[in-house]
Amino acid sequence: MFIQRSMAKYIHKFAKFPVIAILGPRQSGKTTFAQHTFPKHTFISFEQENVRQEAQQDPEKFFKKYDNKHGIVIDEFQYVPEILSHIKYLSDANDRPGYFILTGSSNFLMNEQISQSLAGRVGILTMLPFSISELQKVKLLPDLDAMIVQGGYPRLYTQKFEPDDFYPSYIHSYVERDVRQLSNIGDLWTFKRFMQLCAGRVGQLLNVSDLAVNCGISSKTAERWLSILQASYIIFLLQPYHVNFNKRVTKQPKLYFYDTGVACSLLDIKNQKSLSNSHMYGHLFENFLMTDLNKQYDQMGTRPPLYFWRDKNGRIEVDCLINQGDLLIPIEMKSSMTMRNEYFDSLLAFQELCKNLAPHAYVAYAGDVSEERNPGMMIDWRNWGTFAEKLQQ
Repeated sequence: MFIQRSMAKYIHKFAKFPVIAILGPRQSGKTTFAQHTFPKHTFISFEQENVRQEAQQDPEKFFKKYDNKHGIVIDEFQYVPEILSHIKYLSDANDRPGYFILTGSSNFLMNEQISQSLAGRVGILTMLPFSISELQKVKLLPDLDAMIVQGGYPRLYTQKFEPDDFYPSYIHSYVERDVRQLSNIGDLWTFKRFMQLCAGRVGQLLNVSDLAVNCGISSKTAERWLSILQASYIIFLLQPYHVNFNKRVTKQPKLYFYDTGVACSLLDIKNQKSLSNSHMYGHLFENFLMTDLNKQYDQMGTRPPLYFWRDKNGRIEVDCLINQGDLLIPIEMKSSMTMRNEYFDSLLAFQELCKNLAPHAYVAYAGDVSEERNPGMMIDWRNWGTFAEKLQQ
């Protein structure tokens, strides 16, 4: 079962480049998308050891063998990063827009390698697991709590995997395979414990020292492991907005997982009942909305212009701040199913601070109805799935 990705209608913007790189976590649908979007391209996977060796030993012969008039899809290209210099040579020697399609599951040094080798020749896209809008279009969107527990990985929807069957195996494979590839970590049990501690801190300010102490590792090791989790699309850090508006503001980022299904599995939340009873519910709901907003921008091929704002005392906090250049869009995220004007209090205080820079305020919540209110707009979680696109209109 193939589910069309929202990225399909935006990828033409990048077709003028000789190289298109589609990056993202394992099993997020990159390979399937590339094969369906470029059906006439020859498909090559560096997951196969013999193909990797062929490319490493004689790249010139390798590309001559697979040369054709349509193009080449190279899956998991990060296993043979040295081919980038050869792709650069071939891109310069031949005027063939959209000829090379690269997919990769780790951005550890990958963006740097691409930037250095293929500067001006590559369009870079990020594909994350399914978003709210993608599942809505094919009528597979579950209820809110089920969506948070299931996450968005395609196999849970196309092959009907249960979260408790899929995620433990996915996490084990990630730790055993990708972590070993990215870094020489000897104690994988402690690394998994570190992942669990990160899951218990989603939607919260990152305190590296606290993480290190609770995991029994040094702060330097904790910082290195956080970099690995970011590099492999497990977590991302939301940075604070840099303008202080005459207030002392926090400089710590907030921690989020790219998929709430992974976070729930690490927290041993196996079903909707355990989620609803968990003290982490509000944080996981915020993570769910924040990640989906990331996906919305990634699908459009746009770098997510997302931040948060919090004064030093925590009296005024904006969960999400979208920087549109001339305007700021402040957003509060509430896991309640009930509309309340008081949810706008922090947003109104922020609007007062920044004056005309943030004329509109939004509250995204767990209810079923969107409604314009006197302080601002209440957006239900289902309609949240198209929020970024509507801002562009």
